[in-house]
Amino acid sequence: MTLSPTAVQAAPLLTYADGTLLRDGRPHRVLSGSLHYFRVHPGQWADRLDRLAALGLNTVDTYVPWNFHERTPGEVRFDGWRDVARFLRLAQERGLDAIVRPGPYICAEWDNGGLPAWLTGLPGMRPRTSHPAFLEAVARWFDAIVPRIAQLQAGCGGPVVAVQIENEYGSYGDDRDYVRWVRDALVERGVTELLYTADGPTPLMQDGGSVPGHLAAATFGSRPEQAAALLRSRRPGEPFLCAEFWNGWFDHWGEKHHVRSARSAAEDVGGILDEGGSLSLYMAHGGTNFGLWAGANHDGERLQPTVTSYDSDAPIAEHGALTEKFFALRERLAAVRGTELPPVPADPPVLAPRTLPVTRGAALLDALRATGTAVRAPAPLAFEELGQSSGLVLYEAEPLLPEGSHVVTVTGLHDRAQVFVDGVPVAVLETETASFTVRGTGAPVRLALLVENQGRINYGPLLGQGKGILGGVRVERRLVHGWTMYRLPLDEWSPRDLAAAAAAAPAGGRAGFATARLTVDEPADAFLALPGFGKGFAWVNGTLLGRYWHIGPQTTLYVPRPLLRAGENSVTVLELEHLGEHLALEAGPRLGPPEEYVETFD
Repeated sequence: MTLSPTAVQAAPLLTYADGTLLRDGRPHRVLSGSLHYFRVHPGQWADRLDRLAALGLNTVDTYVPWNFHERTPGEVRFDGWRDVARFLRLAQERGLDAIVRPGPYICAEWDNGGLPAWLTGLPGMRPRTSHPAFLEAVARWFDAIVPRIAQLQAGCGGPVVAVQIENEYGSYGDDRDYVRWVRDALVERGVTELLYTADGPTPLMQDGGSVPGHLAAATFGSRPEQAAALLRSRRPGEPFLCAEFWNGWFDHWGEKHHVRSARSAAEDVGGILDEGGSLSLYMAHGGTNFGLWAGANHDGERLQPTVTSYDSDAPIAEHGALTEKFFALRERLAAVRGTELPPVPADPPVLAPRTLPVTRGAALLDALRATGTAVRAPAPLAFEELGQSSGLVLYEAEPLLPEGSHVVTVTGLHDRAQVFVDGVPVAVLETETASFTVRGTGAPVRLALLVENQGRINYGPLLGQGKGILGGVRVERRLVHGWTMYRLPLDEWSPRDLAAAAAAAPAGGRAGFATARLTVDEPADAFLALPGFGKGFAWVNGTLLGRYWHIGPQTTLYVPRPLLRAGENSVTVLELEHLGEHLALEAGPRLGPPEEYVETFD
């Protein structure tokens, strides 16, 4: 895609002078909210943008996740759910400006921080640096995405008024040549609107991520006065911009549901406004990590996978409902807007609660063997070596074990393995080095390890870490060789693939596939619960909703209205541990026991 000569303008719409932000030369506040097109069904983009405008915002901001658009090297897509240009035009139709954050790294609690696994998995790759191979790949991606953004800039009649340079780079590294390269790459491909950086409100983070000559913004969830003072002490002529105000927070599996009170959020928004600042609510509407796009964190000891819901306790809930926080923030924003806000829309309708009996399908291991593509190698291969980004890999070998008990050790395990010996479950491994005991009889045993990628790390120095068995498997000191691996990229399965997998083997056992039928007269949003089920994945009409896990906090999966049709709908579950007897529709979301949480920088 090339940029036409008419798409170039001399001056950006947003400028600043003497610490004041200007829009077309007049004092202005950016009152923005994050809303990610990739976390909202396209059939609901317009509705969610209407709700954002009703909140009192004048701008929407969105990241652009590279891996969402280029799952396979060289195959870049901007159709359907990936039509970012359509999303931005819908925003403009609602009178909203737009801020675009194309990365190439986005964090966003998104798998691998938005970087493609096929890229970070290359031997010797050094992401987010001026490493030539990384820059070459980014340049190709920017060739595809940046001209599309540039043609939608305000100077070309579009809604885009600002573009972010990288993303919170000061929390990651200090390769200033790299950050300047990203800036130059954006400009060379036609970006003429306001360019800015966004980093945490500490000198260390601002030093690492900011670029001289471009607006330095901050990301934070509290203490706006301190953030404003820091930025003004470093950039006295620049306006105060909170590029992300964390009015809520995301959740990890096995933890509580993070919430932030409406009063607390409104007070700190008021603090930003009292400082004369502009802001972007992160998130205004969070949406959902559909499929297997949820990322993960690492606390230095263990992986922390992010849940499927990205509700984030935002003012506009995961299913579009308007919360107490919505009305508290709307009141604050209305006071500085000085104009009548759009009317408040009604909450979306929800299907009535009901129980859905399930029919058991193919048993777990038999189904996965019959469905997966088999690859044979002397040693276990990582997901990246198998050309697979996400999902499951079933590793099988048949080591000869002398009589007696033997300790089997797995090294480099990322992330979680269910262990079976001769088809019988014997252990669940959840650490990088883990062991279990097997009793030998002097004959070969069929050793199977079902390894799940629970989400690629999206923040910090472990970004780009591989998945699968990265070390080896040994009995005592002897390595096990002769492996068959079954590739199971669940989020790449078509509805036909899914149906074939569910029927690929006889039913039986505690785990495996199950199906249910949901009949509706008029489609509406729904909340799917899986009582009695353990851990697995759920699809509706062939679309993968995401993961579920009995450890919570969330115990329902959001089903957007556009996924349903009048009449009969199919629900398919792949259960890894123990099947329940039925599914259920709940009256609303169940996101888990709440815990008040406000992120701070100490």
